[in-house]
Amino acid sequence: MRSAIAICVLGVGLFFMKELVFDTIILGPKHTDFWTYRMLCKIGKLVGAEQEMCITKIPFTLINTDLSGQFTMHMWIAFVGGLIVAFPYVLWEIWLFIKPALSENERSKTRGFVFFASILFMTGVLFSYYMIVPMTINFLGSYQISTEIANTITMDSYISTVTTLTLATGLVFELPIIIYFLTRFGIVSPAFMRKHRRHAIVVILIVGAVITPSPDVSSQLMVSIPLYFLFEISIFVSMYVEYQKARAKS
Repeated sequence: MRSAIAICVLGVGLFFMKELVFDTIILGPKHTDFWTYRMLCKIGKLVGAEQEMCITKIPFTLINTDLSGQFTMHMWIAFVGGLIVAFPYVLWEIWLFIKPALSENERSKTRGFVFFASILFMTGVLFSYYMIVPMTINFLGSYQISTEIANTITMDSYISTVTTLTLATGLVFELPIIIYFLTRFGIVSPAFMRKHRRHAIVVILIVGAVITPSPDVSSQLMVSIPLYFLFEISIFVSMYVEYQKARAKS
């Protein structure tokens, strides 16, 4: 109940910050002066590929086709924004719920769970917003099979792409935390993860293809490479848990 109240309160606050939420944040990747595009242009100038890397226009128009569409979307985004902002608090409430069932030793070994899980989630959200989302929007928004067909995209399609990519990436970045608990419960081990590294790479590539709706290979690799590094970090996390368990037995 406290988590739901926190999400609702923050959602109501974001509801009244319409210009910031929509014009600056949600619609930011649609503008050519977005931070990511400006950085790409600067890199392009340094490497002599200014024409290829500088994005001067994103040729599509957003429309609303439903009478109540904008109001409904306004409420939905307020809720999603409230969930993202309140995520650390929600994790804290989950931890308070689980904590009484843990022994003192187990509590000490899982100390920092809320902090690290929140950092990973927010890192995934920011990575998606500044890297995956703009590349996806630029590719799909400017892709044309014929110059006679203009890209007029519905508001629902655009905003669902932004929110889905952002939330999905934030959750996927929780992989090290998931591996930590799976190792502690004896479901996976460092040896198991090393043995199935090749299979994990295939799964990561599939996840990268699913998360990014664009068939652009660069966007898929942009997701897959960080996920692979998270997988390698998860192996070290699993090794640390195994070390803790061995030390407790000795």
